Amino acid sequence: MKQLSLEYLVRQPKITIENPPLLIMLHGYGSNEQDLFSFADELPDQLLVISAKAPLSLGFGSYAWYTIHFDSSDASKFSDIPEAKEALSKINEFIDEIIEKYQVNTNNIFLFGFSQGTILSTAFALNHPDKVNHVIALSGYVNPELLEDNFKDNDFTKLDFFVSHGSVDQVIPVEWARKTPAFLNNLGIKNTYQEYQVGHGVAPQNFHDLNLWIKERL
Repeated sequence: MKQLSLEYLVRQPKITIENPPLLIMLHGYGSNEQDLFSFADELPDQLLVISAKAPLSLGFGSYAWYTIHFDSSDASKFSDIPEAKEALSKINEFIDEIIEKYQVNTNNIFLFGFSQGTILSTAFALNHPDKVNHVIALSGYVNPELLEDNFKDNDFTKLDFFVSHGSVDQVIPVEWARKTPAFLNNLGIKNTYQEYQVGHGVAPQNFHDLNLWIKERL
């Protein structure tokens, strides 16, 4: 069998369904494909759930989509933008491969990101709103450096976002996430924004709310 461009875990739909809706998970920096996949069993039965593993190994089961320069005092140099753009290209290829392999419903595709995975999920959806419909953006932010020059010309009418953040996040400041709704509103993109009393993680209430949001779109 042909090797796909990214390694991944899969949870098949729990019910027999032709052309199932697809949900792709993109984990955070220093994590792996097992992390978000721990939620897979609790997600709606009709979903095909795919959890992708980032390509850059940090050792000891940790992976990243792109390098973060934690010692950089210049915010603009915090993320390795060329690597991030390469990751976006890989994600684009991977989504095409999954669509072809599993014969999914291309009119109901979800991206489910956490932290670095959210930054990429958001950028991907804004650059390719023809390829995804719904974005679950947990504990991340919009990085304009990852957006294509003409992205504002895209048709966003079929795109919507569930955005959430921990109010005491010690990794990505909540102030960064609070800019997301205004950014999306300016583009006319439907979105909901929630904060939870938690750090850099997913509170039980957060998962309950996002799961409900998913169900409403199936």
